[in-house]
Amino acid sequence: MTDSPRLQRLREAGFKITHARQTVLSVLEEAGGHMTSAQVLDAVSAVDSGIGRASVFRTLDMLSRLSLIRPTFVDGSGAPVFVLLPDGHHHHIVCTGCGTVTEFDDCGLSHLTEKLEATTGVQIVGHLLEFYGLCPLCRGAAAPA
Repeated sequence: MTDSPRLQRLREAGFKITHARQTVLSVLEEAGGHMTSAQVLDAVSAVDSGIGRASVFRTLDMLSRLSLIRPTFVDGSGAPVFVLLPDGHHHHIVCTGCGTVTEFDDCGLSHLTEKLEATTGVQIVGHLLEFYGLCPLCRGAAAPA
């Protein structure tokens, strides 16, 4: 079995690949991200009820620190939704009327990333970009062609 790119990233960062870490990452990847911690806990428990809450939360924290996932608040609730960061970034447009989330790939921020790295000296490893507005249905308008 081949490791996922995220699992390889954990290994390269010097982290031990435990069963709990593999399971949490597998659950997130199979779901495509977009899971609350409660959903992650339930899914992990369905795979292996012996994995404790603390292990799940420590793994979520570690994956966030490595920019493999990010917590976001796309559904308007107080509970964060964890999203996977393919290639270190993730982008949403969130409708403030109905809560529909539209994902998009090209954010056009590569130039800004390079500029920020040059001016701050910080090596940027990822970003999460969210725009908020009203979708065509909530505006009562036709969808764009």
